[in-house]
Amino acid sequence: MIQPVAIIGAGPFGLSTAAHLRARGIPVRVFGDPMVSWRDHMPEGMLLKSTPAASNLDAPQRGHNLVDYCDAAGIPRLVTDEDIVPVETFIAYGRWFQEKLVPELEQVRVVSVDRRPGGGFELKLDSGETFAARAVVVATGLSGLAHLPPELAAAAVDGATPTGPFSHSSQHHDLTRFSGKELMVIGAGQSALETAALAAEAGARVRVVSRGHGRVAFGAPPWNQPRLRPESPFGRAWSLWALTYYPHPYRFLPEQTRHYLVRRVLGPLGAWWLKDRFDGKVEVCEVAGVVGASASDGSPALTVRTHAGSTEELTADHVIAATGYRVDIAAMDFLGHELRTRLAVSRGAPRLGAGYVSSVPGLYFTGLPAAASYGPVMRFVCGTEFASPRLVKHLAAAHA
Repeated sequence: MIQPVAIIGAGPFGLSTAAHLRARGIPVRVFGDPMVSWRDHMPEGMLLKSTPAASNLDAPQRGHNLVDYCDAAGIPRLVTDEDIVPVETFIAYGRWFQEKLVPELEQVRVVSVDRRPGGGFELKLDSGETFAARAVVVATGLSGLAHLPPELAAAAVDGATPTGPFSHSSQHHDLTRFSGKELMVIGAGQSALETAALAAEAGARVRVVSRGHGRVAFGAPPWNQPRLRPESPFGRAWSLWALTYYPHPYRFLPEQTRHYLVRRVLGPLGAWWLKDRFDGKVEVCEVAGVVGASASDGSPALTVRTHAGSTEELTADHVIAATGYRVDIAAMDFLGHELRTRLAVSRGAPRLGAGYVSSVPGLYFTGLPAAASYGPVMRFVCGTEFASPRLVKHLAAAHA
């Protein structure tokens, strides 16, 4: 028997999409470990940069947002822009959402997805089961997309590992292991700055290496936001309002513009509440760029170019690259080779049409892989509000 829909991924976008499908009475099988990226690949003690209003998983019915979870769990409500969401609370909220709206979640891994000769897709699970589905939704989030700068990748002969000389920020849940160590963190965004602050609070001596000409900066607190601009989950600005609530025309922009906006809008900036925990506790080294890296005897070193044009060598016990994520279809190795070669891509990301469908009919992408087509809001949990109902509406019509 052919299943109507399979969803790969049980993070915010996968769970939200599944909830909307179930509300329409469309049978769906959902695969994944709920909230695994948030649970295993974010540092312990992390606080979300997004406000409570920007941290809701979209549901087809009332009663399933973050405030509803707080009430159900008997904990203080997180409501205002000044309320800060602990990652542990957000993970528990996601699990609660899944238990209430996607109770049939299957915690198994999809090994492969291939096209079927007669239409639809064939999926293989690590349990050994093989089955067919008319449509597949890829909602795998950040999994497999961690970006390591080429200079570090070339020096990390065994790859980026938590115990090697170089790693990616997504590989660290417990930063107390760096207590008493010299730690370098590359980056200037929230991930870099919060990782540095948490490591310093755990007893590490931390230096942030900020590349480019921009200084390490922090956002304005809620009470200092402009008053005469429209509100969005990310602050008051016309551009943020449009990109959040009206991303429909984004996919018609020139390719270069789309990718530039995904990188730059809501780009490297620390949360307003992090500044006091960072200033005076973490050293900042602003450089023009990282030009090389090495790991002699397991000790990492970075060669950097200063703004004066000279080069310097920086050393530490370990280097963490908090350098974000890059969407690359080639990294999604659960998609069969023939399927990947048929996908239209834009700089590695799937090129999506109306309703988040790819160039292969029946194959949909949501969350971060959709950002190149639908804009930077797809990088954030609040993007589920736009993406999930529209994807499900298109899928339901196409496969009625």
